[in-house]
Amino acid sequence: MEPLSEKKIRTSFVNCTKGEAARLRLPLDFAATPWEDLDFLGWVDPGAPLRAHLVLPRAGGPVGISLRVPSVGRTSAVKSSLCQICLTGHASSGVTLLAAPLAGARGREGNTVGTYVCADLACSLYVRGKRQPKLRAGRQEESLTVEERIARMSGNLEAFVARVTAGAGVPAA
Repeated sequence: MEPLSEKKIRTSFVNCTKGEAARLRLPLDFAATPWEDLDFLGWVDPGAPLRAHLVLPRAGGPVGISLRVPSVGRTSAVKSSLCQICLTGHASSGVTLLAAPLAGARGREGNTVGTYVCADLACSLYVRGKRQPKLRAGRQEESLTVEERIARMSGNLEAFVARVTAGAGVPAA
């Protein structure tokens, strides 16, 4: 992913107001972002821990999605969960349901879509093996190459973004 400026990030959001985008806080370690290892930028807002954000690169410019984090997470030392974006297995506390208001009028009416995602939004790093999930049984081996896993993750993320932006006039990938 190409590095993005703070201004580019703030103007990319399609499912929140300009005021909300202006107030969001970037990751605390934004200056040290490993852009070369990312396929999208994702973070939990350090000033509002019940908010998370995703910014995806697109040919016409980045697209940002604002998300809601549940206030209470379920945790279990025995159960595990699977991220629907990168398909990484985690202890159940490592995956959370994030809800995105739909872009446009339907979102202003309160309509949302959700998906289970790595709680730290570091899918790109898990797919590349740069970060390891906390699992009792360890990571499952796959026969796919890293490039194929990246393509699968990107496709899953694009499908989620398409659900958020459907009917709102946001250009597809």
